[in-house]
Amino acid sequence: MTLLTVENLTVHFDTGQDTARAVDGVSFSVDAGETVGIVGESGCGKSVTGLSILRLIPMPPEKIVDGTITFRGQDLLTVPETSLRSLRGRAISLIFQEPMSSLNPVLTCGEQVREAIRAHEKVKPADLRRRVPELLATVGIPDPLQCAKAYPHQLSGGMRQRIMIAIALACKPDLLIADEPTTALDVTVQAQILELLRHLQEQFGMAILFISHDLGVIAETAHRILVMYAGQIVEQGTVRDLFHHPLHPYTRGLLASIPNARAGNRGPMAAIPGRVPAANHLPSGCRFHPRCPYNDGESCVEQDPGLPDSSWKHSGRCHYIRDTGGQLEFRPAEHLDQGGREQT
Repeated sequence: MTLLTVENLTVHFDTGQDTARAVDGVSFSVDAGETVGIVGESGCGKSVTGLSILRLIPMPPEKIVDGTITFRGQDLLTVPETSLRSLRGRAISLIFQEPMSSLNPVLTCGEQVREAIRAHEKVKPADLRRRVPELLATVGIPDPLQCAKAYPHQLSGGMRQRIMIAIALACKPDLLIADEPTTALDVTVQAQILELLRHLQEQFGMAILFISHDLGVIAETAHRILVMYAGQIVEQGTVRDLFHHPLHPYTRGLLASIPNARAGNRGPMAAIPGRVPAANHLPSGCRFHPRCPYNDGESCVEQDPGLPDSSWKHSGRCHYIRDTGGQLEFRPAEHLDQGGREQT
């Protein structure tokens, strides 16, 4: 069953001098119990997409100029603020990427979890005192009673992130938006948080929209992946599709830049040249063309390739992605040898 549907979401920011097109025509869906990953470099529009679902960015400067966001048949862009406020934290929750700046430094961790529960439920004080330690224990905190009395600065980064997860799951939401939830954590704590999210998803049956710049993290958590670049989705498909059969040159570049321990020391790491363009100075045509090794200098510069129709479960936004008999393939003609194989 489809839980969330985003259609043609277009988000602009008024900078005072010009307009920044942060998100441009983004469409995707999330089914109940599914994990959908959004991946891309910093500045590609991932977090703006997630925050716009709950209208958490002040307007102005943000302006949602087009699109619909439908959750359980309700358009979140047209509902009154009071109705949306009742959905936040209850039906849809959000984990921010930096817990130290998201938690209130002058309230204890327990009080912040209690506040999330009281905002949506009428709970007796005795039940509230019981539920908070239970929630903290559920997210793997070893001494929940003592932790509930602690302030955020008294906890480690991993423990603070667990507090954020406890707050997000306090009312057992149907959809959890996780915005870079492991970015500031070391590798071992990151693995623990990912395992915790998988366990809690199975326990509560919730869907997760997982936002990250780390393809390795996305590969471990997601069922489907959306690759974003310069405010647009440039490729979408299952984890297996993207890792074993990437279509878009940007996706191929991201995969090539992942360190491979088995390859040994074979020179400098691969990297995509250049950087993501500023949202107020986007290139014409394909937005990846200034960094793309397959840029033909004509159609790539002048024409936006667009995404194939929605009937394709695995698709990409590139002039060289072609239908080869019921399957989309990346086939730049000038980079094929006489046998039809891609040259290296």
